[in-house]
Amino acid sequence: MDVDLPTGTRVVYPKPPMTPLKDVDAAIRFALNHPENSEPLYAMLKPGMKVTIAIDDISLPLPPMQRPDIRERVLTIVLDLLTDHGVEDVEMIIATSFHRRMRDWEVRHMVGDKIMDRFWPKKLYNHDAEAPDGLTLIGTTDEGEVVEINRRAAESDLIIYVNLNFVPMDGGHKSVTVGLCGYKTLAAHHNPRTMRNCWSYMDPPKSELNTSIERQGRLLQKKKRIFTIETTINNRMFDRPLDFLGKNEDDLSGRERASLRALKLALDKTPQGMRQAIFDKFPAPYGVTGVWAGETEAVHKHTMKRSYDQYLVPVTGQADILVTGVPNISPYNVHAYLNPLLVQVMVNGYLFNLYKNAPMLKKGGTMIALHPCTDKFDNDQHAPYIEFVHRLLPETRDGMELHKRFEKKFASNPAYIEMYRSGHAYHPAHAFFMWYWGEAGRQHTGRVIIVGADNEYIPRLMGWETARTMDEALRMARTTAPPRPDILALHIAPMMMVEMHPERAPKSLVSASEPPPSFR
Repeated sequence: MDVDLPTGTRVVYPKPPMTPLKDVDAAIRFALNHPENSEPLYAMLKPGMKVTIAIDDISLPLPPMQRPDIRERVLTIVLDLLTDHGVEDVEMIIATSFHRRMRDWEVRHMVGDKIMDRFWPKKLYNHDAEAPDGLTLIGTTDEGEVVEINRRAAESDLIIYVNLNFVPMDGGHKSVTVGLCGYKTLAAHHNPRTMRNCWSYMDPPKSELNTSIERQGRLLQKKKRIFTIETTINNRMFDRPLDFLGKNEDDLSGRERASLRALKLALDKTPQGMRQAIFDKFPAPYGVTGVWAGETEAVHKHTMKRSYDQYLVPVTGQADILVTGVPNISPYNVHAYLNPLLVQVMVNGYLFNLYKNAPMLKKGGTMIALHPCTDKFDNDQHAPYIEFVHRLLPETRDGMELHKRFEKKFASNPAYIEMYRSGHAYHPAHAFFMWYWGEAGRQHTGRVIIVGADNEYIPRLMGWETARTMDEALRMARTTAPPRPDILALHIAPMMMVEMHPERAPKSLVSASEPPPSFR
């Protein structure tokens, strides 16, 4: 959709991709041999020990990475090291938590042919959070948070985690503690109360979600030996012939402008399923920008810094109106349609939270998002979402009520559990988590206006308004905005974040950009 924004609108563009490492394999070996706050990996190994390697799942990066995926490169070197030191009892678990099981061809793309053919499916498999006797209780934190993880990992002499860090909320203690856990552990922080007390998901020290996970992770590390390997990538999401999509439109050459017009014209005439298939055929040519290994928190400090170096764009002054498109892909719909619940996650959750320091939007401001909001779901991946949206949301949108009245019974639905365990569906509780993910955005934002919706029912169900055009949406937004509203627009993708520096303002506005009391 082409839109004209008013003169004076500030458009935030992503930073250009950082220069990748020249020799990735050498960087991996250096990290393993010179770890952060830990002895080298080889010094931890001895013949006869039991080792479990956990690996990030398909939820990141977005879109998937061109082969070889960095996880394949790390695994190849780690497995060779284990073999050299006589470690034969090795299993690899994809840390799916309550996400869907990865398909065999998706796993092959991630780990490569050699590892796939050697280990799949008996020694390389998806985590199953509902397997009978599949979890081991590690303990309970001082705050009463239960910590239980995959039994195989819990019974191992060493857990190695291989992480691909895509956004600042990933990695760290979240990797093992969430990736290999069950419902009791997730319930400690994947709830509306915790999510409402997150100043920004992408600013972990100010996120109650992260604070809870860190308590669990520190308890786990007291009981189990964990060696963390984290990697970062740049934001080069588009390869030829689509690389012009990552540029500022003002910088496009004549040929690139013609290509953009032709692409838009073609996509406008292409059925949705075919459009999805086209973009699925173009994995991203990300470049690896960093590799660190060792003790989890020491490693994650480096990961966070490199991630912020790539993503943070400094901006001064919060907006009255925030305008954004909605990408067709999220962490939860890889190779599937972005259904209405996930549109909500993107708008109220991820896009709203792409900031550090302070929200992009003033308290009570208006978000304008562009998306068709089609009432469409993938029956294999998102079957539980359908009932959540069409049966539960009409009763209440209040996260606390949903949590109290419906979550536990819904989460134990045997049919949905079986689809999660033997099919490729998300766990039924995941539908609730997706709604809770939008809690912070819903509490802060005054209005959400959707431009381009093909129906009014879904936006209304989400608590949103609709407009046929951007001009109409801006007129609507101005009815509750100051006389000369400050408008901020995000150019996504590639991936980026805003480092917000609020302007000095009257006390009534400054207070709106202060963090919750627990974070002051």
